[in-house]
Amino acid sequence: MMILVTGGSGSGKSAFAEDQVVAFGEAERIYIATMFPFDEESRKRVQRHQNMRKGKGFETIECYTGLERVRVPEGSTVLLECMSNLVANEMFQEDGAHERTVQEIQKGVKSLREQAGNLVIVTNEIFSEAVSYEGETRTYQEYLGKINQELALLADEVVEVVYGIPIYHKKKKGGASGEESVE
Repeated sequence: MMILVTGGSGSGKSAFAEDQVVAFGEAERIYIATMFPFDEESRKRVQRHQNMRKGKGFETIECYTGLERVRVPEGSTVLLECMSNLVANEMFQEDGAHERTVQEIQKGVKSLREQAGNLVIVTNEIFSEAVSYEGETRTYQEYLGKINQELALLADEVVEVVYGIPIYHKKKKGGASGEESVE
C-alpha cells in the first residue's frame, strides 16, 4: 500500500501520516527524514517532528539526497517526510541530482516501494499561490509538480489534509483506515 499525503504548511499532514503508519499495525516502522537542518528554524522543526514521533516505534533514517540508496527491512512500514525537502536537497546540495532530480527521486520512490510493505509519503501543496515565480524557484515548482503527479499515479491513496481534516482524492478499499472506496 502506498499513500500520498499532501497539504499546506501547518495543515496537520504530518500527524495524519504518522497515524496512517500506526494504523498499519505492528510492522517495523521506518521514518525517512529529509529535512537538512541548516539553520535554527529548521533544527526546531526537526525537534518538533521528533517529539511527535516519540513512543510510536519509529527508527529514523536521515536521507537528504540519494533516496535510491536507502535500504529498509522487507515488509516494513515507511514514512518518507517530506518530498518538498528532498526535491530542494537534490536540486541545491552539492551531492544532489540537480537537473536529474525528478528521475532520481522517482527511482528512489520505486525502490522504497519494492522494499516496504507500506509506504506513506508526505509532500507540500505549494501550487495554490497566485504569485508567479521565476528562475530556480520556478524550476523547483516544476520538479515538485512532476514528482507529485507521478506519486499520485503510483499511490493507492491520495489524501489532502486541510485544517487537520483528511480529504481523499483517491482511496483504495480496505486501506489503513479500513474505510470503503470514495474514488
